[in-house]
Amino acid sequence: MSTENEGKAVPGDPAAPSVPPTPPVPPSAPPAPEAGPSSGPESSPAPTAQEAPAAQEAPTVQTAQPPHAAQPAPAAAEHPTDPGAPASHAAPAHAAPAGGWPPPPPTVPSWGTPHAPVPAAPAAPRKRTGGLVAAVLAAALVAGGIGGGIGYWAAERGDDGISSTTVSSGETPASFKRDPGTVAAVAATALPSVGTIKAKSGGSQGEGGTGTGFVYDQEGHILTNNHVVASAADGGTLSVTFSDGKSYDAEVVGRAEGYDVAVLKLTNAPKGLKPLPLGDSDKVAVGDSTIAIGAPFGLSNTVTTGIISAKNRPVASGDGTGGSNSYMSALQTDASINPGNSGGPLLDASGAVIGINSAIQSTSGGFGQSQAGSIGLGFAIPVNQAKNVAQQLIKTGKPVYPVIGATVNMNDKGEGAEIAERGTGSTPSVTPNGPAAKAGLKPGDVITGFGGHQIDSGPTLISEIWTHKPGDSVEITYERDGRSVTTTVVLGERTGDS
Repeated sequence: MSTENEGKAVPGDPAAPSVPPTPPVPPSAPPAPEAGPSSGPESSPAPTAQEAPAAQEAPTVQTAQPPHAAQPAPAAAEHPTDPGAPASHAAPAHAAPAGGWPPPPPTVPSWGTPHAPVPAAPAAPRKRTGGLVAAVLAAALVAGGIGGGIGYWAAERGDDGISSTTVSSGETPASFKRDPGTVAAVAATALPSVGTIKAKSGGSQGEGGTGTGFVYDQEGHILTNNHVVASAADGGTLSVTFSDGKSYDAEVVGRAEGYDVAVLKLTNAPKGLKPLPLGDSDKVAVGDSTIAIGAPFGLSNTVTTGIISAKNRPVASGDGTGGSNSYMSALQTDASINPGNSGGPLLDASGAVIGINSAIQSTSGGFGQSQAGSIGLGFAIPVNQAKNVAQQLIKTGKPVYPVIGATVNMNDKGEGAEIAERGTGSTPSVTPNGPAAKAGLKPGDVITGFGGHQIDSGPTLISEIWTHKPGDSVEITYERDGRSVTTTVVLGERTGDS
């Protein structure tokens, strides 16, 4: 309901009845003055609409007095004004409203007396404000009705029974940025420094595989797993392809089978290589966020996320070539790791490398690099250990392992690591004058603790030993004849994988 005409004067009701003809009145008998409302200048104006409800003020209707209004109005007394009638009907019937409607009634001459016609009073200027506003409102309503009808017709014509659930949204803010520390931000920074490694053997079949590596330094050294490059280590070919699509030939600098670590070097390393920062794997806590980057099943530049599920997890895995097993006190993560992720970085939330993805637990129950998919049990070599191995490989090309100088049983599990009665090839199980011998260990002793960690098997003992360096003094606990003994052993060293 429009309120545009509130408080404005509007023309009187055009439906006022015209004055019926009356018999002529002789001039000698003028009507009594009190027979009807006074038509002189002093007469009161028609009642106004002030008695209307207070919510909306009704316009006042004024009547115009023509020049002949001084004559008595014929038959005016016969129709007294109804007090309850609207204001537009309260004025004498011959009075013309301000807008000129209705026109004054014709002058009726007296019977038998010629009387010159009295010219009608000129109509007052028409007030067009109310009419103009009403016309504008009418035009707006008509236009709105036409527009709505056209829109309904168009909708009906375009509706083929297919409904849309699309909701229009605003444009993406131009200032949108990914905050540092988000997975997207970390991945964007790290991906250019991660490469997909393709290894081919030197045999006639040209067998090989795909793995991952990352930039270790600006000289072009690439850190990866030994089992990724083992097939191409003797006469094969290696290439590293980065996320920008550029590929470079590479060669093996050194390999450590026991650690499952290898170092490559790009033969034509480009300038501007950006090494990934190395974190501190000793400070990693269970529940910390992890980000793994690699090429699972050949899908390069794949990013997955998870957490650190456990620490110091003893893992022994083969390199896939029938060579020696590797042992690690691994970081366990539920970030999705599959064949092809091997050698890739395991990052923390800041983007620092905390491990090298190396093995997965398969549904067959064994550790290794079988083609089974991820079941949420992945294992990474702690970066502190991998860094020590890499430095040694770059320096000498050969790995150096810490040792205790004793052969332990690798099959039994649950009671500790038992020192065997005989060593390999009928050699003594405890090396004479070696670290274990100096610490007082003998064949048959069961080692149950090493460096504050519980030992439940031979592989667990080796994985813990290899987290240290030659020359470290480590507290060791063993059982003999039903009693527990604690002592200290100074680790020796062994060079190479032979």
